[in-house]
Amino acid sequence: MKLRVLIADESEAVRKIAADILGQMGYDCGQCATTLEALARSDAQMPDALIVDSAMTGALDLIRAVRSMRDGRRPLILYSLVKADLRCLMAGKTAGASDFLLKPFDRKVLAAAFSAIPSMEAVA
Repeated sequence: MKLRVLIADESEAVRKIAADILGQMGYDCGQCATTLEALARSDAQMPDALIVDSAMTGALDLIRAVRSMRDGRRPLILYSLVKADLRCLMAGKTAGASDFLLKPFDRKVLAAAFSAIPSMEAVA
């Protein structure tokens, strides 16, 4: 059983790169270009992890909404930022983000971030 990751980012290139890397790591990745789409997909089937771009309209509302859903405390929510701005980091944490990702991210950065969720073998 593959762990499900939902990538919410307005940039198709960022979504594709993250999905390719995470797919190679054994995750089942979904992609959303809007927070509304990410909210609907999370409501239909809660992902094991969610990457939310801080620049998306409604990003913090998305995190809060997911956290308020049934099973919304379970997923790892990674708030992705272009720079480590303390105000943005604190806003993400207050909204319910588990951790942060700095863009651009690569395999090493994603592997470290995803070490917080159970391994594939533990779920299978």
